[in-house]
Amino acid sequence: MNSKERFSNRVDTYTKYRPSYPAEAIDYLYDTVGLTAESEVLDVGAGTGIFSRLLLDRGSRVTAAEPNEAMREAALAASQDNPRFKAVPGAAEETGLTDASYDFIVAAQAFHWFDRAAAKREFGRVLRPGGKAILVWNTRLTGGTPFLEEYERLLQNLGTDYGQVNHRNISRDMLVDFFKPGGLKEARFRNRQVFDFDGVAGRLLSSSYAPQPGHPGYEPMMRELRELFDRNQESGTVNFDYETEIYWGEV
Repeated sequence: MNSKERFSNRVDTYTKYRPSYPAEAIDYLYDTVGLTAESEVLDVGAGTGIFSRLLLDRGSRVTAAEPNEAMREAALAASQDNPRFKAVPGAAEETGLTDASYDFIVAAQAFHWFDRAAAKREFGRVLRPGGKAILVWNTRLTGGTPFLEEYERLLQNLGTDYGQVNHRNISRDMLVDFFKPGGLKEARFRNRQVFDFDGVAGRLLSSSYAPQPGHPGYEPMMRELRELFDRNQESGTVNFDYETEIYWGEV
């Protein structure tokens, strides 16, 4: 499937069940990376606008570039009354935006879908001199608790193409090469979601590698999910733990 269309039928679950980003991570962007309320920020691969809204809350002007129409419409619906927000049907490789028009470009939970060479050229074109690119992921921990370990095995065994599209396929060398020589900076923060079973099911179905209803793998996956939740729940909930990773610098 075209990566730009993978989430068209997952907008509702994505909006409801994907994690946001910790306040400490956003503080870091403003206190250390240099974003301000006057910054012009381009959010590339913005999806439903989860990260865009966090920047809007700090007063920055945000343009969301999102090639998937359904996700872009969800982002617009959530922030349409904010005069500092706009959304365009652009992609990382071709935003359609003016040269040297943004102070920062952010890509939250999106860089692993990009053509890196084309995106680097486009980021360099769109950023103002001295502008920075910021790559962000909520990286779900795959160990540390029985639930996290069993959930990872579930995805490996029953996900449609989990191994191929997992953002962990982005190596450190790929990140280093994306930025100017010696320019990569990074930071990490803790993040957590607490879910009942409906939340766990929604979180799973928000992922592009989870089979949807009607797919032959859907029922087996949901059945196994129910069993592993029941084995691991405490007071009716389980924890999804993440490490929020930020990589930034000039490109």
